[in-house]
Amino acid sequence: MNDISRRGILAGVAAPLFAQKKDSKKKEKKGPPPRGAGLKPNIVLVLADDLAAWMTGCYGNLEIKTPNIDRLAKSGVRFINSFVTTPICSASRATLFTGRTPSQHGIHDFLTPNPIADPPQGQKEAPASFAREIFLSDLLAKAGYRCGYSGKWHLGNDARPGHAFDFTYTFEGGSSRYQDPVMFLNGARAAGKGYLPDLISQRACDYIDQQKKGQPFFLTVAHFNPHTPYDGHPQKYYDMYKESNFDSFGIQPAAPNALREREMLADARANIRKCAASVTALDDQLGVLRKHLLNKGFTDDTVIVFTSDNGYLLGRHGLWSKGLASDPINMYEEVVKVPMIWSWAGKTPVESARPEMVSFTDFAPTVCEMAGIEPPAAQNLSGKSYLSILTNSPLPKGEVWDDLVFGHFRNTEMARDNRFKLVLRNGGEGPNELYDLRADPREMANQFENQQFITVRQVLSARLAAWRGRTTPAGAPA
Repeated sequence: MNDISRRGILAGVAAPLFAQKKDSKKKEKKGPPPRGAGLKPNIVLVLADDLAAWMTGCYGNLEIKTPNIDRLAKSGVRFINSFVTTPICSASRATLFTGRTPSQHGIHDFLTPNPIADPPQGQKEAPASFAREIFLSDLLAKAGYRCGYSGKWHLGNDARPGHAFDFTYTFEGGSSRYQDPVMFLNGARAAGKGYLPDLISQRACDYIDQQKKGQPFFLTVAHFNPHTPYDGHPQKYYDMYKESNFDSFGIQPAAPNALREREMLADARANIRKCAASVTALDDQLGVLRKHLLNKGFTDDTVIVFTSDNGYLLGRHGLWSKGLASDPINMYEEVVKVPMIWSWAGKTPVESARPEMVSFTDFAPTVCEMAGIEPPAAQNLSGKSYLSILTNSPLPKGEVWDDLVFGHFRNTEMARDNRFKLVLRNGGEGPNELYDLRADPREMANQFENQQFITVRQVLSARLAAWRGRTTPAGAPA
């Protein structure tokens, strides 16, 4: 196992053309421009809430209907192994937009005015330093992009997100009702009559209507679906699943360490029917957005990205929700693995499924390279651009892709390569886990104490310690 190589297959941005200067004796080549310079496509990010990769058709689910997500995957690149750093909403979103880990940006959990002490759940507010974080939107705006945001924010200052967004349509906190929600338009209370996903999509489409050719824009459409509550969706979506039993889901009885979710697990199939309805309702919104981009003539110069802030269990492992569904915190595949789909006409190959392991920490560097931006060195980003992988181009000479991702959620850390997953808790004091995912993809057999895997355990522990050292600010507890 090479300490500096990601064993992925390829990557790199296509080699740029070199300017040439004629000379009577020779042709002198100038240095290449920054990778991605001059591209500046429009970027539309569609962000779901609590949607695991395994819950969608293009990732193998045969029971939940997601035709628009599946069509988007066919039109571009689907990452088979895409991981969040933290399987909880606020912390994960902060990493997505900054490229930084919880130890760096300071949001370690979901933000709530009423956190729970035992076991710890929730964080009352972001630290004061979070206001100084540089978001992807800040960088894009400086590079000439207009930036808009429609949907769930949940990073503090929900009514007025700031960060160079010239348009915002949000709701307060991390939850909302689906019918007649309380919304904020550019910081002012706005009438929210109707179905929340329709309202979010309509405001996003209104923002697209304001855009002009030649002026790049970055638009985030952050849907609340399929987050609870599961009530409030149009009846047609519930009707789609009234006969579904979800036998393929691997539902298990409530685990002994399940937290406050036993009522959901007591009637798991009925609740999954409601969740599935919410997923398909979300899927329809993606269709609305893509059609609007097409009608407005933006399809050819717009990148569409679809992902989710964390995964979900829906009865697997005897748990309902995500990382905080259990005590201790879990890092199961279902909660850390999310869809990551990119579609960019003429630039990304169609019907492409990439095996490389990518992280939420890689998203901001990728967008920056796409827009010809160099992230500030002071941000100390741990991720790396995968633009080359997206465009199926060779990596620049000397660069390799390291198939290894990391996770961090309060007292729990994860290192996962393309075969093994190590989970350490309480600084290695435990309880700890090690899984051979090739032999045990559902993570049923903990091999941490198995001496046959001692080398694997030591190597992943060392890599995790090195990552922790790179991403923990000086003076902060490691």
